[in-house]
Amino acid sequence: MPVAFSFRKAIAGAGLALAAVACQSNSSSSENQAATREGAATAGPLTAGPWRGVLAAQGQEIPFLFEVATEGGKPTVTLRNGEERLKLDEITTTGDSTTIRLGVFDAALVVYADGENNLKGAWVKYDAKEPYRVPFSARKGAGSLFGAKSGQETQSFDGTWKVTFKGDDNETYPAVGVFEQKDRAVTGTFLTSTGDYRYLAGNVDGNTLKLTTFDGSHGFLFTAEKQGNTLTGDFYSGKSGHETWTATLDPNAKLPDANALTGMKPGQKKLDFKFPSIYEGGSISPSDPKYKGKVVVVQILGSWCPNCMDETNFLAPWYDKNKQRGVEIIGLGYERTTDQNVAAQKLLKMKQRMNVGYDLAVAGEANKDAASQSLPQIQKVLAFPTTIFLDKKGEVRKIHTGFSGPGTGKYYEQEVAEFNKTIDQLLAE
Repeated sequence: MPVAFSFRKAIAGAGLALAAVACQSNSSSSENQAATREGAATAGPLTAGPWRGVLAAQGQEIPFLFEVATEGGKPTVTLRNGEERLKLDEITTTGDSTTIRLGVFDAALVVYADGENNLKGAWVKYDAKEPYRVPFSARKGAGSLFGAKSGQETQSFDGTWKVTFKGDDNETYPAVGVFEQKDRAVTGTFLTSTGDYRYLAGNVDGNTLKLTTFDGSHGFLFTAEKQGNTLTGDFYSGKSGHETWTATLDPNAKLPDANALTGMKPGQKKLDFKFPSIYEGGSISPSDPKYKGKVVVVQILGSWCPNCMDETNFLAPWYDKNKQRGVEIIGLGYERTTDQNVAAQKLLKMKQRMNVGYDLAVAGEANKDAASQSLPQIQKVLAFPTTIFLDKKGEVRKIHTGFSGPGTGKYYEQEVAEFNKTIDQLLAE
């Protein structure tokens, strides 16, 4: 995912790219205790039905919709971001506090009942470098992300937009906005050179657009006002991230070639690494006999990175269907911790939850510099994820920065088609 602030810096690693921070992975028990309040209801607060949640950050409301259901006598929570559905089933209650673990991410919603059909609590990120808590509230039954207030005629934000984001440090980066509008409802996303902002959804009120998403790891709010064919707005990311953005309607807007953003250093043709496997005592290297004479895809990823999870959701079933053709995948995990055992457990959890059949290694800490240093044959690692294609001789033939996930629609289809074309070409050699 691109994303500025802690998110984009972590995923991209360059300029305003996602900042990765050291992990302080703690048990959620302390958060359960912190969420307990005097007078809160003792009954489980999650009741079946639709809910509207709100994260309160930077003086803004970042709303999202979710569904609560019961399966096998246990509650489940499904986050709704546009067409996306993210099912959460690790839910525990201690006293009057309920902890909803947020998928593969080291984060949770810790909530308690605040009267009938209301929740209060916090969104907690356990792997943040500094304590990370964002106030959270929810009300059952609310079905709209944003209500209409202005009474003005609804304007159209539909189409493809040429976008420039600007950080508080005045650094800028290009993006492409793709929005689909039906009446007041809008879905879409932003693509950047380091990935995309995944599934966004929201509403138009007169000449004002608001889009939001919450995937468990990141909560985003985009706002914009339209004047003619120009948009001017703000981007709020979680607890403290903020950028401004401008856009002009441009059906031909596009980004720099993702295959030309980085490459091998002069004179280098092969990757030379040996990292510990997520399984104790094992190691992984492209020179291992398992990979000899095969086309190998090296995936640079982190379990904290939503764009990486989008790519893994594609690669895992693809590998199961294509491995017999003479293709292998090596996932190099860069985690928000310096503890190798903790990193291995995070990656193992991801492997199990996402049915990943290919090999995973603990490659280092989650930042661009660490990734670049661990792979010194590459000019620079600019993004999480980055995908490296090795031919049957073990030589690097292509380095693809970022990943356009399913939230990008046709761009995702192009991403998949290009991936398959590259593999077919390498296998035919």
